[in-house]
Amino acid sequence: MKIMSFDFKSKDVENIGSVLRVKAVKRGNFYRFDLDDKKSKRKLSIEIYPAIKTGRQSGNLISVYTINSHLQLHQCTGYIASEMLGEVTFYSESDGKISGLIIEREAGCSLYANVDRSVLSGDFTRLGPEVMLSSIALSLAETQLSSVSKNKSKVTSESYRRELSIK
Repeated sequence: MKIMSFDFKSKDVENIGSVLRVKAVKRGNFYRFDLDDKKSKRKLSIEIYPAIKTGRQSGNLISVYTINSHLQLHQCTGYIASEMLGEVTFYSESDGKISGLIIEREAGCSLYANVDRSVLSGDFTRLGPEVMLSSIALSLAETQLSSVSKNKSKVTSESYRRELSIK
């Protein structure tokens, strides 16, 4: 199992808050964002636990709480914050599989788990509709994943914006 090194810094937390248009609150060993979209009547909370022990390993844990669900992404290896899309994609990659947790500014949330990395590139129209959505949603991370694998270096939100032209 290959887990890339990535640590959430205060600058990353600020960047995420800026895209989601909500300020993080530091609580002990984690950061919490509370989103409330009056128009859609949706609410959700996100908690980012940097470098927390999860079993035999330490890594980043992203937890999402809604009125009727609780989602977690263990061993988060990076994120992409897109001002243009109004969303933040947290992702984890291991053994050629990628999982992504996408948080929308309007308090929406999508989870795609254990997606084969090969479906992120190529012709989406050749995929079945059940697979196409996850491929399109996670394809934003593909450029970043490729650079992580090639460079085997620590990746920061600055390199995301530079490579993907996302602010």
